[in-house]
Amino acid sequence: MTTATILAADDDPKLLETIRRILALEGFYVLTASHGLQAVEIVRSRQPDVIVLDWLMPGLDGLRLIEQLRQADHTPVLMLTARHAVQDRVEALQAGADDYLIKPFAPEELVARVRALLRRAAPSRSDRPLNFSDLTLYPATREGVRNGRSFALTPREFELLRFMLAHPRQVLTRQQILDHVWRDNLDVDDTVIEVYIGYLRAKTEAAGEPRLIHTVRGVGYIVRE
Repeated sequence: MTTATILAADDDPKLLETIRRILALEGFYVLTASHGLQAVEIVRSRQPDVIVLDWLMPGLDGLRLIEQLRQADHTPVLMLTARHAVQDRVEALQAGADDYLIKPFAPEELVARVRALLRRAAPSRSDRPLNFSDLTLYPATREGVRNGRSFALTPREFELLRFMLAHPRQVLTRQQILDHVWRDNLDVDDTVIEVYIGYLRAKTEAAGEPRLIHTVRGVGYIVRE
């Protein structure tokens, strides 16, 4: 699973280092900026997956930075600020922030909000269709098409099929699939994978098409002809 890149921007060195450590301990790759203009350059050159942004920064404050980014970029932004009035939250959201976290905050809440933004952004960050043989998956509409026949997918079916089509002819272990597709639910076991593989086979083979999703006994699954 690809490590998400987070840009943390804050002019308070101690708080910035605290944010970096919190997110790094959760497995994220963290970039840091101490002022707005530096943050803009990092966004342009490194394309982070989420931006954790302080409202008041020298050079370019958080609101102006978001407004500038939104002209050509839709990276999710979590605004950090000590301002807690409803009007302040409205102003941040209207400027283009995706979420708003008031200082001081609990580390667990920061991590949870970053993860939520990543989940929300995931479908729209890669809308390129995935193809294998006569099967095509369209992320923008979450629709599958095989041999001209279209079929709908549930959110979990979509995530599973997308993960498998992104790794064609590669054996994916059950643990890899659980980590990627069920990362938000730690209570499931690998028997649930077999159930969803059955759902996908029923949909991709509904008109008698040859099987593409194969079981590798004792290991996992593979997409191959």
